[in-house]
Amino acid sequence: MNLRQLRYFTQTVEAGNITRAAEQLYVAQPALGLQIRQLEEELGVPLLIRHSRGVTATDAGKLLCERAREVLKRVEQIKLEVMAQAGTSAESITLGLTPGLGKLFGAGLMVRVRDDMQGVALSVVEEMSYVLIDAVERDEVHIALAYEVGEKPGLARVPLFDEELLYVTSDSSDTGPISLSEILSRPLALAGERDHVYQLVMQAGRELGIEPVIGFEASSVGIMKSLVMEGSAVSVMPYGSVIEELQRGEITGRRIEGGTTGPYPLSHPFLTPRPSHP
Repeated sequence: MNLRQLRYFTQTVEAGNITRAAEQLYVAQPALGLQIRQLEEELGVPLLIRHSRGVTATDAGKLLCERAREVLKRVEQIKLEVMAQAGTSAESITLGLTPGLGKLFGAGLMVRVRDDMQGVALSVVEEMSYVLIDAVERDEVHIALAYEVGEKPGLARVPLFDEELLYVTSDSSDTGPISLSEILSRPLALAGERDHVYQLVMQAGRELGIEPVIGFEASSVGIMKSLVMEGSAVSVMPYGSVIEELQRGEITGRRIEGGTTGPYPLSHPFLTPRPSHP
C-alpha cells in the first residue's frame, strides 16, 4: 500500500466514477483501475461496488477512505513543517477556480501574485464547484471560489456576489429574454446531479411543476459547450464559462426570466469556502 494508491482511491470514492476520477487525477483510466485492484488484492477485500452509473465504496472501502484522508492530510502537514524549518521555501497556496472563473481572471491573478507577493507560491486548480469543495475538505486545496456551498463542518464560507446564469444556444436568431418554462421544455446539456446549475434547474422545474428535459449529462464544460455549438442541445451556464464563445459569435446567450423566485431566478451565490484552521 502506498500514498499514490491511497490518493487514487479517495479521489475515486469522491468522484463516484472511475472515468471521472481519472480525468481529475490526470491519469489513464486503466492505470487508475489497476492501482485500485492492487489495493483490493493486498487487503483481500472488495473496496468498490461497480455499477452502471459508476462506483460506490463498500463498508471496508468507506473505512479505508476515511483513514486514507487522515494519512494524506498528515503527510502534507509533515512536508510543510519540514520545509518551514528549513526556512528556504515560499508559502505555498493552492487556489481552486471553476472553469468560467479560470478564464476570467486565472492567468492574470497568477501573474499578479508573482509580481506583487514575494514569498508566496500560488498554484491554481481548475474544476467544477463540487470537486473543488471536496478538495478543500481533503486539504488538497487551501481556498476555492465555488458556487452553492452548503454548510459543512470545518469550512468557513464568505458570500461574494450573486451571478446570473445565461441560457445558451447555437441559434443566433434566438435572441432576447427567454422564459424559464420554455427553457425547461428543451433538451438541456448539464453537468450532472452534484453540479449547482443542475440542482438549480431541477429546483426551478419543481417550483413551476415542469419536469426538465435533460438531453445530456457531461461533467465537462468543454463537452457541454461543444454540444451547444453543434446544435445538439442548449444549456444554462455562467457567463464566465462561455465568454470567449459569446465574443466569437459561436454561442448566443439569453437572459432568463419568469418563475416563482423572482424575475431572474437562476442566479447563484458565489462563495469562498476555506478551512477553519490557519
